[in-house]
Amino acid sequence: MDDPYLWLEDVHGQKPLDWVKEQNAKSLGVLKADPRYQPSYDFLLGVLDAQDRIAYGSLDHNHVYNFWQDAAHPKGIWRRTTVGDYQRPDPAWETLIDLDKLAADEKENWVWKGSQCAPSEKRCLINLSRGGGDAVVVREFDLTAKAFVANGFFLKEAKSDVTLVDDDTVLFGTDFGPGSMTTSGYPRIVKVWKRGEKIEDAKIIKEGKDTDVSVSGFTLIDDGHHVPAIVRGVSFFEAEYHFPLMHGEWWKAPLPLSVQIQGLQKRQLLLTLRDDWTTPSGQKIAKGVLFSVPFEALASYAATPLGSDPFPQATIVYAPGPRASIEGVAAGRDAVYVSVLDNVIGSVHAFRLRDGKWSDTKLALPPGGTASIISTNDFGPDVLLGFESFLKPSTLYTDNGSDHPQEIKALPARFDAEGMETVQYEAPSSDGVMIPYFVVRPKNLKGAAPTILNGYGGFEISRTPSYSTSYGKLWVGQGGVYVLANIRGGGEFGPAWHTAALKTNRQKAFDDFAAVAADLIKRGITTPKQLGIVGGSNGGLLVSTVMTQHPELLGAVVCQVPLIDMIRYTQIGAGASWIGEYGDPADPKMAAYIRTYAPYQNVRKDKKYPPVFFVTATSDDRVTPVHARKMAARMEEQGHEVLFYENTDGGHAAAANHKQAAEMSALTLVYFARQLGLK
Repeated sequence: MDDPYLWLEDVHGQKPLDWVKEQNAKSLGVLKADPRYQPSYDFLLGVLDAQDRIAYGSLDHNHVYNFWQDAAHPKGIWRRTTVGDYQRPDPAWETLIDLDKLAADEKENWVWKGSQCAPSEKRCLINLSRGGGDAVVVREFDLTAKAFVANGFFLKEAKSDVTLVDDDTVLFGTDFGPGSMTTSGYPRIVKVWKRGEKIEDAKIIKEGKDTDVSVSGFTLIDDGHHVPAIVRGVSFFEAEYHFPLMHGEWWKAPLPLSVQIQGLQKRQLLLTLRDDWTTPSGQKIAKGVLFSVPFEALASYAATPLGSDPFPQATIVYAPGPRASIEGVAAGRDAVYVSVLDNVIGSVHAFRLRDGKWSDTKLALPPGGTASIISTNDFGPDVLLGFESFLKPSTLYTDNGSDHPQEIKALPARFDAEGMETVQYEAPSSDGVMIPYFVVRPKNLKGAAPTILNGYGGFEISRTPSYSTSYGKLWVGQGGVYVLANIRGGGEFGPAWHTAALKTNRQKAFDDFAAVAADLIKRGITTPKQLGIVGGSNGGLLVSTVMTQHPELLGAVVCQVPLIDMIRYTQIGAGASWIGEYGDPADPKMAAYIRTYAPYQNVRKDKKYPPVFFVTATSDDRVTPVHARKMAARMEEQGHEVLFYENTDGGHAAAANHKQAAEMSALTLVYFARQLGLK
């Protein structure tokens, strides 16, 4: 295909940035001039900066760690308090790092990218990004001195992966130079690095292939004991695992590539599967279940000649029903917690190993929404749990191991939900499969109304009910309708729901989304002129594809940080890592299929499309702004109605602080209000 917009792939080139500047000026000039923009922005920023938000944290030893941003700390502060004090309405936080001060002192545009502390909780590794991209600088921080460690562990800016094995040892992968990164742009080599040792002298532990997604180290913690491990990501959905022996050698876990390690508890390795598996001993285990295998027995089997010892017996921890799936697994010191979806409604179960069997206790959390595991404690009995729904504000619970969660914090209502309702419907897709979706609307709504339909449909990621101030207050609260679709490609009904839309089945995800749109119109909830669709990343691919295939159903599109040029996606950003999801366009047969739906290759001058607003970020080094740039330029050249906005910071989130997040939400809502007729 002739591509006159390849020049826009030079992300930081002056000519493309001049084009971006011109597009931004046009788009912001239109949207910020709308009288609804400034009140919406001010309201959203006030909510994001509000001091009565829940300070979600991670449990570690006797502390809860939290990263907090507000008007006084736009870049944020990293802080901690004790587990007991955290349960008070106003905990006494101990500030560890003031990122605004650090950025000012060092004259760097630092964006927080997380932390990991050593087993002793004396020092931590801190990840800092320039502008919010995935590439980070790694620095070691002393929690007692509250200062970065001179001559401590340090990695220069790169897409690195690093984990603390003990106080003086790390497993790490980074950009060591030519040949050290995979074609996906992630580390191919893992080394072990001892304190005081030069980084050049770090010993190679594991090397992967160029075609792997990545090779990285991680640590399993069982009752305070750290077990280092290495995962070789053969593809986005396939992995092999390696563990160390006493004398420095490493053994490969005799498990299928479709397995995912979920934790270690009571010396039981916790595993889930993406495909059915028959173990070497003949035991059949279905995909989507959580099961355990004795860790030492697995190591012994791996070390013996093939066939001399039987493969250890696996024990089923939890097997979801036909309309259920495991959403998350977290192993704490005393229990394994599992979040479960049943017809896209959540619950949390606690499992404990007793006499060789796993007991199952469903925890008493509210029904009708999303129940989640916020954090477990590897060094204590505590667990933090969350609940929210479309109309119930987020609530935080703690459980000290009694299996009786206690509410400790609740977000105040940001909008009046009394006059609203949530309904779950189903729509028949092109092949007859029923696709569930949620509708949030005013109870007294009469007739069709401006409607925003949201979806994702990829990477086994589930979309579940969530409390959205922006959609609740500024859309449904103003008489609009908000819809969330649970299409194939996601994880709402387990691995099979995901694989149903993989590679040459990708069209099913698009058909599902279009089916929901058509069903909304058929039910009289909305009309084509009043229906807008929104999605980000893979969801950006979704909405741009549905736009090109079914423009007659739509009144507006907001396409955020999207994939769009699916013929070149493996050559852009981290695109090569997603071949397991979309297929490889270097394969002629796969390329031929991809061309049947790829938005950039299928947008036409002679078709009428709904107005579209592209949102992206220069600092996004994962998907990159290239896709949105090229699609916007092509559509504009063809005479279609297009707005384009590219933020500088924020990485793949397209927002690095609350002001940028409020701006993106306000721009989106104002755009939809203008196009769909919300009064």
